[in-house]
Amino acid sequence: MTSPLHDEERGESAEDIRRDEESAARPAELWYPNVSEFVADRFVYFIPSPTPDSGRVWCPEWFRHAEALSRLDCVWRAWEALRWDGPLGMSNWWLHHVDPHVRALMDPVTGPFARCADGHQDHEPLPIAPPPEGLFSDQRQSLSRDPFTLD
Repeated sequence: MTSPLHDEERGESAEDIRRDEESAARPAELWYPNVSEFVADRFVYFIPSPTPDSGRVWCPEWFRHAEALSRLDCVWRAWEALRWDGPLGMSNWWLHHVDPHVRALMDPVTGPFARCADGHQDHEPLPIAPPPEGLFSDQRQSLSRDPFTLD
């Protein structure tokens, strides 16, 4: 479908539109090179340190906890994207990213740092039993080329 307005009437050339679409498809430049830099330079200043009576716990070796690393990476990447949304970006970041992740991270009973109140303690993975042979198939390659077919 083509626009009913000619290029001249739109005020943009086809080349201008193509350039805009290409730059919108590129990821925005990151402010921080990685999650560790984000945590050290920004996150630790936003979140108050837990006190003995706060009902929260933090591990200085947060990067040794897979769940914490994953959650903090999500918080960092959300900050990188939402910092560009001037009117509501930071509010959305706090409400929908930081608040729920910090609650989960610092929960003294179920959070990844629950055993770290007196220093880092390794996390024990959930126990699992091996599934019966043939129960699961390799899902990385679809058997069908039709994207609407359920395999």
